[in-house]
Amino acid sequence: MTKRLRIVAIDGPAGAGKSTIAKALAVALNIPYLDTGAMYRMVTYAALRDGIDIKNESDVAAIAKGMRAVMKSDRFLVDDVDVTDIIRGPQVTEAVSTVAALSAVRSELRASQRSWVENAGGGVVEGRDIGTVVFPDATLKVFLTASPAVRAQRRVAQSGGDVVEIEEQIRQRDHLDSTRADSPLRESNDSLFIDTTDLSIDAVVKQITSSVESIESNINE
Repeated sequence: MTKRLRIVAIDGPAGAGKSTIAKALAVALNIPYLDTGAMYRMVTYAALRDGIDIKNESDVAAIAKGMRAVMKSDRFLVDDVDVTDIIRGPQVTEAVSTVAALSAVRSELRASQRSWVENAGGGVVEGRDIGTVVFPDATLKVFLTASPAVRAQRRVAQSGGDVVEIEEQIRQRDHLDSTRADSPLRESNDSLFIDTTDLSIDAVVKQITSSVESIESNINE
């Protein structure tokens, strides 16, 4: 019998702590980590770099299919250029929701995400449609959230900026992500829902790790 891959799908809105928690969880479970949000940012960067209209679905999808994307630890390369810092900058941040709403782009990247996990032998995968669309049969599906105010404060602590302005940006991003036609941000019916507003990283990681171990124990009985 083929061994089932250990896949933990983590979804949630911007600033909910997905990346921080997913990285720590990957270490705790000793499996690879994939930031799918970075993949959309890499496509956005490449489209802007090439002067492509980010609303032109076929042209942006061609970028997603043709670019050479490399993800190693916390470093991201597009066509051999390290774009780790650039893809977190304001220009890409303002445009990524538009790119992420394009069905053809999502189709290209979903295939890449599934291939990555298959080749890696499993993983902690974080994004916005991982448990609902990309890996609906994941070992465990988690939906992380937090209040917009707290999410804004976290972003300011991490990258600076005005907390009121960033909170408004977060609310706008939430609206765009949850109302797009293709794979909107939403909680799966069988997700483990965790509000991280008043929880430490360690507490969240322990809760998820315990859930994974409990599920696998029941499967192996």
